[in-house]
Amino acid sequence: QVQVVESGGGLVQAGGSLRLSCAASGNILSTNVMGWYRQAPGKQRELVADLRSGGSPNYADSVKGRFTISRDNAKNTVYLQMNSLKPEDTAVYYCNAGLRTLFYTYLEVWGQGTLVTVSS
Repeated sequence: QVQVVESGGGLVQAGGSLRLSCAASGNILSTNVMGWYRQAPGKQRELVADLRSGGSPNYADSVKGRFTISRDNAKNTVYLQMNSLKPEDTAVYYCNAGLRTLFYTYLEVWGQGTLVTVSS
């Protein structure tokens, strides 16, 4: 069994910063892509940033220059450093991981989400 658990959401004023963390655990052989999506009220879920193992980060245009994604492969953990937050960044942020299990199956796993609220 595999799961991912997010942490680090909360309430912050515009211009502030937050750091999200997501740890994958269970019968994991390796993690391929790990990333963050978000869903604002009344909107579709969208990619914020992702990072493949050994690859370069991929960002949504709306967060480029403000957000930074990083990984600790030894801990199967991905981070999202969010700076210069704007009210339009308010959303539930979901961690997503594509990984290979000890049984050599490939899984895509979602976290339960963490709420980020940016006040103006």
